[in-house]
Amino acid sequence: MMSVMGKFSTLIISLLLASCVVGPNYVRPGVKLSDKFKEAKGKAFKPEQPPDGWKIASPCDDIKRGEWWTIFHDPTLNRLEDELNHCNLNIMNAWANYSQSLAIVDEARASFFPNLIGTFNLFRQKFGGGGTSFFTTSGVSTTTGTAASSAVSKSVTVTTYSTFLAANWEPDIWGQVRRTVEGDAATAQSNQALLAATRLSAQGSLAQYYFELRALDTDQKLLNDTVIGYKKALQLTRNQYAVGVASRADIVQAQSQLETAQAQAINNGILRGQYEHAIAVLIGRPPANFSLAFNPLRTPPPTIPVTVPSVWLERRPDVAQAERLMQQANAQVGIAIAAYFPTLDLTANISAAGRSLHQLFTHPSVGWSAGLQLAETIFDGGLRDATVRAAKAGYNAQVAAYRQAILTALQDVEDNLIALRLLKEQSVAQNAAAASAKKALQLVFNQYKSGIVPYSSIIVAQITAYNAQKAAYDVVGLQMTAAVGLVKALGGGWSTKDICPIRIYPRVIPDELIRPALVVPG
Repeated sequence: MMSVMGKFSTLIISLLLASCVVGPNYVRPGVKLSDKFKEAKGKAFKPEQPPDGWKIASPCDDIKRGEWWTIFHDPTLNRLEDELNHCNLNIMNAWANYSQSLAIVDEARASFFPNLIGTFNLFRQKFGGGGTSFFTTSGVSTTTGTAASSAVSKSVTVTTYSTFLAANWEPDIWGQVRRTVEGDAATAQSNQALLAATRLSAQGSLAQYYFELRALDTDQKLLNDTVIGYKKALQLTRNQYAVGVASRADIVQAQSQLETAQAQAINNGILRGQYEHAIAVLIGRPPANFSLAFNPLRTPPPTIPVTVPSVWLERRPDVAQAERLMQQANAQVGIAIAAYFPTLDLTANISAAGRSLHQLFTHPSVGWSAGLQLAETIFDGGLRDATVRAAKAGYNAQVAAYRQAILTALQDVEDNLIALRLLKEQSVAQNAAAASAKKALQLVFNQYKSGIVPYSSIIVAQITAYNAQKAAYDVVGLQMTAAVGLVKALGGGWSTKDICPIRIYPRVIPDELIRPALVVPG
C-alpha cells in the first residue's frame, strides 16, 4: 500500500514540476525617484531651543520598531496608542479580512491535489414473508408434517456491504492553479499591507487628535491667565474710577473685555469635547465612558530623521498594498491565457461488494476503472480574447494606481516637510512677537496707572499680547500634528520586510525540487 502511495505522490510531484506557466511573469515596474526630498533642507530639522518651562524631546534609537509615538515621550499617548492597537474596530476588521484572504490562498492551493471521494454502504433487504412452508426430509412440500420435518420461513433478509472510492485530478499543466495561487497570495499580502496602513492611519489620527486636544488645553491655560489679568485690570479701573481718574466708560470697556475672554472658553470646551469623542471611538470605547485630564503642551516636537526616497518607498504600507494588487492583476493575465489550452482530467475508481465485511476484501468482489479526458474549447465567440484583454487592462490600471500611490505618498512627505520647516521659522518669529507684545502691555499698563494713556490703550495692548501668545502656542500645536503627519508619511517604522512570504506550492513538494517553470509568453 505504501509503495502505491509513494508512486502516486511521485506522479503528482513530477506533473507539477514538469508543468509550464503561461502568461507574463511579474516584474515590478520601475519608478523614477529623486535622490532626496525637496523640502528636507539644511538645518530645518535640527532641534530648536525650547521656550522657558519647556523641555526638548529627542528620538530614541532603541525604540521598538513600529511604536513611533514613543518619540514624543508622553505616557498618556503611549497608553492610548496601546489601547488602540488592541481595541480599534477598523484594525479588527482589517485583520479579519487578512485572515480570510490567507484562507482563500489555502483554498486555491488545494487545487494542486486530486479530489478523493469514498463511500461505504450497508443495505438490509427483506423478501417474502407471506406465510410458512414445511418441507419433509424428502423435499416434498406439504401443509402438514411430522415432528421430524423442518419448517422454513418464506421471509428472507439479505445484508449487502459495498464500498466505492473515486479519484479525480486535473493536473496544473499550464500553470492556471499556480497563477491563481500567486494572485490570491498577492491579494493576501496586499491585505496585510492594508492592515498595516489601517493601523498606521488610526495611530496617526489618534496622535493628531490628542495633540490638537492638548493644544486646546494650552489655549485654555492662556485664556485662564488672560482672564486673571483682565480681572486685575478691571479692579484697577474701578479703583481709578473711585478716585476720579478713570471714567465709567473705562469700567464698561474692561468688563466687556473680561466677559469676551470668558465666552471664548465655551468654544474651547466644545472643540475639546469633540476631540475626546473622536479619541474614544478610535480606542473602541463609547464617548460617554471616556475623558482626558486637562494637560497643556509642554514639549516641542522632536526631530524626525528623514531617509532618502528609495529607502522610504519600502516603508509605506499603502504603496506596498498597491504593488501587491499589481502582482495580483498580473496573475489574472496568466489565468486568462491558460484558458486557451486544453484541460486534462484523470479519473480512477475502485469498488467492492459482498454479503459480509470479509467478502469486501476478497478478489472476486473488487472492481476498478481508470481513464482520462482531454478537452479543448473549439469556439467561444471571442470570450477568451475578451477575457485576456480585460485582464491586461486591469493590470495596466493597477500599474497606474501603483505609480499614483507613489506620487501621492511623495506629496504627503513633502507637504509635511515644508510644514515643519516653515512652522519652525514661524515659531521663532511668533515667540519673538509674543515677547515684545508682553513687554508692550506692561509698559502701557504702567502708563495707564500713571494717567498718561487712556484705558483704550490697555485694551489694544491686551488684545495684541493675547493674540500673539495664542498664535505662538497654536504654532506649537501645528508643529506637533505636522510631526505626526511626517511620521505617518514616512511609514511609522513599518517596512515591506514585515509582509509575510506565502508559499505557492504545497509543502508536500520539497523546496529543493522546485525549479523555475517554463514560461509560455502571453
